Amino acid sequence: MQRFALMGAAGFVAERHMKAIKDTGHELVAAMDTTDSVGIIDRYFPEAAFFVEYERLDRYIAKLLQKGEGIDYLSICTPNHLHDAHIRFGLRNDAHVICEKPLVLNPWNAVALAELEQKYQHRVNCILQLRLHEQAIALKKRVSAQAVGEVQDVELTYITARGLWYYASWKGDEAKSGGIATNIGVHFFDLLLWLYGDVIENEVHVYTHDRAAGVLRLEHAHVRWFLSINEETLPDDVKENKQRVYRQLRLGDQVFDFSQGFDDLHTRSYQQILGGDGYGISDALPAIELVHQIRHAELSPLTDQCHPLVHLPLTMHPFKRR
Repeated sequence: MQRFALMGAAGFVAERHMKAIKDTGHELVAAMDTTDSVGIIDRYFPEAAFFVEYERLDRYIAKLLQKGEGIDYLSICTPNHLHDAHIRFGLRNDAHVICEKPLVLNPWNAVALAELEQKYQHRVNCILQLRLHEQAIALKKRVSAQAVGEVQDVELTYITARGLWYYASWKGDEAKSGGIATNIGVHFFDLLLWLYGDVIENEVHVYTHDRAAGVLRLEHAHVRWFLSINEETLPDDVKENKQRVYRQLRLGDQVFDFSQGFDDLHTRSYQQILGGDGYGISDALPAIELVHQIRHAELSPLTDQCHPLVHLPLTMHPFKRR
């Protein structure tokens, strides 16, 4: 049985990590969050020690280490800009790390962490769960069977409607979240790079507080992509059905719908990691480099090659209306 600690226990994704730890037969010994809205812990590990201050967690784990009862893994579900510091905390405390996406905000942070892996002789694992989605695995096999030099036309559309709370939270602060492309898009960019190879050309056509869009030319695909958190960008049939999420990957005239099949991907990720076959820093780095480029890119002129949704009316930032 492996011993876990978890940072960011109040976040929505934290429950998936708790469930994965439970489902794989291991133990959560400590959890931390700056807010105490963490009653979900009772469903999985009611006896876990809980802290609302980082310093108290640090002291608790130090005492465990003194008694020879340290943690084996630190799971990180904290805001994106804190991942780098919290990964370092885990490595310094003689633990392997499992970190939510994005691993870090800047490529150079990932390079530095790889050096610390060697220093502390512990591994940093990143949750790249879309690679484990059944649809994605089928696509990977299909791409592998393509003829040499074949380039696929691909269209990615990912819309996940968010309320005004988003802009008041750390997620609405680009310095903390990395912005739209990083916070909601990094998994899909990782998937595209995993499927179709390295970036040859990267154009960004729209980049605002609530959406981003562009065109990627990869080794084996030409990709038009659109990401949004604005409910008004959802297709009419999705809005009529009172749904708030739309995920679609179109390959030519064939559509792969990624709206379902996410329930157990974190558990499968943990099984892979605990089996010694998780995704590490080098796996996560290409997508981190890409979203960093998108975040800092100059906008390209709109052309007929753009994603069709780039022409939807733009909206003012909600908090700038006042």
